[in-house]
Amino acid sequence: MSASTGTDSTRDRIVVAATAEFARHGIAGARIERIAKAARTSKERLYAHFRGKEELYATVVAREMTLVAEATRLDVTDLPGYAGRVHDYFTAHPDRLRLMNWGRLELPGDTAPDPNDPIRATVFHKTEQLREAQKAGHLDPAWDPADILMFVNQLAMSWAGQADLLPSGEKQRAAFLAARREAIVTAVQRLFPASAA
Repeated sequence: MSASTGTDSTRDRIVVAATAEFARHGIAGARIERIAKAARTSKERLYAHFRGKEELYATVVAREMTLVAEATRLDVTDLPGYAGRVHDYFTAHPDRLRLMNWGRLELPGDTAPDPNDPIRATVFHKTEQLREAQKAGHLDPAWDPADILMFVNQLAMSWAGQADLLPSGEKQRAAFLAARREAIVTAVQRLFPASAA
C-alpha cells in the first residue's frame, strides 16, 4: 500500500483497521469509533475518506479480492492446483473468509445487482476464463462455467473456518490440514482434471 503522502497513509491505516474490525464484528457490529482509534485518526478524518460503513466495507472487500486473486492465481488448465492454493489461503486466514461472509449475511439481497461489486466482478471474470478454457478444449464443455467455479471454490474452502474441528496440537493440526488439502485436490482432479496448457 502507498504511504507516500499523509492522506494515503491515513486511508491505508483506515482500511487495515476496518479489515480487522469487519472480520471480527461484521458490518452491523463494526464501530467507526474503534476503526478510527485503531487507525490512529479521528472519525472526522475517516468520514473524509469514506461516506459510511458500507462504502468502507466495499473498499475492504475489493482489497481482499485483489489479495486472494494474487495468492491463489486461477489457472484454468490446473483447477486442482488452484483449489489447493485457495485452501491454503483461507485456512491460513480464516478471518478473511469471515470478512467475506459478513457481506452475504448482512447486506440486502433484494436490491439490484451492483455492477461495481468486487465479488460479482471477480466471479464474472473467472467464469469467462473458464468458458474460454472450455472453448480451447481444456475443460469439459458439458459443465456450466458458473458451476465449475462454485464447486471448485466450495470444495477448496470447505475446511476454512472450521477451527472447532481441527486437532489442538500444532503438528497434528498441520498434518490434518495437509490431508484435507490432498483430499480437496483429488476431488477437484476427478471432477475437472488438469490438462496440458
